[in-house]
Amino acid sequence: ALNPATPVGNILPIIQDIDLVLIMTVNPGFGGQSFIAFTLEKIRELKRELIARGLERVHIEVDGGVNEQTAKQVIEAGADVLVAGTAIFRENNRAEAIRRLRG
Repeated sequence: ALNPATPVGNILPIIQDIDLVLIMTVNPGFGGQSFIAFTLEKIRELKRELIARGLERVHIEVDGGVNEQTAKQVIEAGADVLVAGTAIFRENNRAEAIRRLRG
């Protein structure tokens, strides 16, 4: 797991040994925080590194501030596993909220 302020480079020495990297897109601590925009570049950087090293099997997960708008952005940046809490649980129709996140 990489917090927003933790550089992608910190994980690269062991990247070949892992299956998933979690990029926190908020500062850990509590739900309902706003997505931190600069984390999109971290996702892109990690995706580039994975491709360059032939490690496309490594999943990129994001957690924090995931909603209908940010879900599209993180997927375009290279993430393939999304954690969404508030965007789903604040809704009365959670199945519909999940459908909207999936696009």
